[in-house]
Amino acid sequence: MWQKTLCEALGLRGRILLSKDGINGTLGGPLSAVKKYIRAMKDFPAFRDVQYKWSEGKGHEFPRLQIRVRDEIVTFGVPHEIVVDDNGIVGGGEHLSPLQVNELVAQRGDEVVFFDGRNEYEARIGKFRNAIVPPVDTTPEFLKVLESGIYDHLKDRPIVTYCTGGIRCEVLSLLMKNRGFNEVYQLDGGVVRYGEQFKDSGLWEGSLYVFDHRFKIDFSKDAKVLGTCHICSQPTNEYHNCSDLTCRVRTLICPPCVSEIDEIFCAVCLPTAQ
Repeated sequence: MWQKTLCEALGLRGRILLSKDGINGTLGGPLSAVKKYIRAMKDFPAFRDVQYKWSEGKGHEFPRLQIRVRDEIVTFGVPHEIVVDDNGIVGGGEHLSPLQVNELVAQRGDEVVFFDGRNEYEARIGKFRNAIVPPVDTTPEFLKVLESGIYDHLKDRPIVTYCTGGIRCEVLSLLMKNRGFNEVYQLDGGVVRYGEQFKDSGLWEGSLYVFDHRFKIDFSKDAKVLGTCHICSQPTNEYHNCSDLTCRVRTLICPPCVSEIDEIFCAVCLPTAQ
């Protein structure tokens, strides 16, 4: 697999997903190595127009390199609904730039609905103002929620789907349109692009959850704290891994509480750990 060979040669680690529809992933490493990776990708016509989103790290945010091949880049569980061409998802919501999103809200006010295309726990530390956050812990759960009817009252409202980098919300916008939502948009480039442009002076509030050892990124020192400590209920946006190595749950715990405990357990593991 040439992706594995390329990344290993450059010393890059992270996660890459491949499917018949394209490629998605996050890689970390020295800046020079990342730039060489992008140059190598541009040598392949199919990947020449791939969008890259940059964020600062320390080069060791990922413990290993993982490359997987799947039926879907984003596993909503309905590969038969998804058709991709050179312009992206066929039939998805209209792409709006960060500026266009702000303009839509300025024109239509509270009529506009932000619809979070991420897992609920990601939104605990950051989301768009007054956004709808579906009660899901995994991407495949979205379809059950959409088809339950609890959001049917929004079908004639202007809806802006968003996610971290613009991939999940692109697919979600199609699935919503297929289920009768009439005016669906998607935030082009996701929260990453919006935060790059507007920092914390726009409609985004809080930190952006990321799936690596950083746990989150802030767009400025003025990032709002939305999360709540699992132990003392004080405000915090600091996520930590559960100490149970078989558990993959991350828990919000503030620095003072972390300093007073030997191990960190999520709400599920805590009863058996005591």
